[in-house]
Amino acid sequence: MKQEEVISVLKQPAAISFEQTKALHEVLKQYPYFQAARAVRLKGLKNINSLHYNKELKVTAAHTADRGVLFDFITSREFNQNQIADSIKKQEQQQKDLEIRRTSTSGKDQNLSLDEALKMKRQESEQVFDPELFKKREGERRSSAEEEMLEMGKPLSFDRNENHSFSEWLKLASAKPINREGLSSEEQEAKSRKFELIEDFISKNPRITPSKNVKKINLAEESLAAPEALMTETLARVYLEQKNYKKAIQAYKILILKNPEKSGFFADQIRAIEKLQENNS
Repeated sequence: MKQEEVISVLKQPAAISFEQTKALHEVLKQYPYFQAARAVRLKGLKNINSLHYNKELKVTAAHTADRGVLFDFITSREFNQNQIADSIKKQEQQQKDLEIRRTSTSGKDQNLSLDEALKMKRQESEQVFDPELFKKREGERRSSAEEEMLEMGKPLSFDRNENHSFSEWLKLASAKPINREGLSSEEQEAKSRKFELIEDFISKNPRITPSKNVKKINLAEESLAAPEALMTETLARVYLEQKNYKKAIQAYKILILKNPEKSGFFADQIRAIEKLQENNS
């Protein structure tokens, strides 16, 4: 990818194409700390609804000095404008389909004869029994019906009110122990000095005099209230993408209480997660 093209893409990230997205991947192999290029490539992956988007979002965040700037970028109108455009196109297409159905039902020329209808059914049945349809492609992973229903792997969409959901997505799945072995003599000495300072501080037995007017805070009550207030459908999907099925089920239960009108949809999500959990256990 030429320097002029990279500059052009960075100036107009909304217009990034599939080929440019692939080309930026090669640029990042050579310049892994090129933060702007990573952010724009993320935009390209979102445009094509790539399964790599969610993973790349974490990688981009790890290479970004200020994640607040990244959050503002991925929640901006420019970043999500393709999604808005697709929504408009779908509405226009639905309107066209409705008009076509109206004209087809009123016109006699559109009626199929019985023989033609039977011929179409025969062709459809032959396609269904085609053994090639049931062969798994090399390197292809079959997703379960539950995963497709839950839209697992599809890009997560955050809005400006979901900073908490974004933070949850970027959390590490597990903490890795620090390898203390192989420390140099200087590092060992510095470590020993730190412990000496801590022990010296403790030996002096310092005391803090509490203030008389201390406002009592019920931390337990706050911790119980917070999840319900912060719970969103995106956060539920975040738990699902992290394969934290227990939290995902709890999230949808909270959403049922918050949005009773969508209780049927959330109940279906819970059943699908439970089935997925059972299959993976």
